Amino acid sequence: MTKTPATTQAPVASAPKRSLTPRRRAREYALQGVYQSLVMRRAGSLPNAAAIAKQLAEDPGFRRCQHDLFQGIFSGVLERTDELEGIITPALDRPINELSPVEHAALLIGAYELAIDLSVPYKVAINEAVELAKTFGGTDGHKYVNGVLDLLAQKLRGAEIQAG
Repeated sequence: MTKTPATTQAPVASAPKRSLTPRRRAREYALQGVYQSLVMRRAGSLPNAAAIAKQLAEDPGFRRCQHDLFQGIFSGVLERTDELEGIITPALDRPINELSPVEHAALLIGAYELAIDLSVPYKVAINEAVELAKTFGGTDGHKYVNGVLDLLAQKLRGAEIQAG
């Protein structure tokens, strides 16, 4: 019986599979759209929400997202960016323009769901924003997003938190 030599090649690591529900996909696309808008604003351009939404809709995965949720979050955040930034800013430890665009976008989405879309339970709003920051942001950005949104939830959803 002949033994074959062991291979010295390292196993190929595959990307972990993520289970994306239509709602998670909608939030991910909303984050990408809000991100694009923030980057354009920081560069001194006026973002075109319709053009951004059209470009996102061309992605093959977009058809598997919950379109009404995407549209509600994306347009809601863009229409209320100044108001949402006013809510977020007191909870920050630095100027809002120093946040990474991903953290900024995740915070805007989380603040939108905490302050405006009261049909979303506060724990879900925080968790979804944290997951967006984990997926698209820097190494520890999700921890910052979690801390800021937790402070906002105390202020905006105190009765819901007390109720358990």
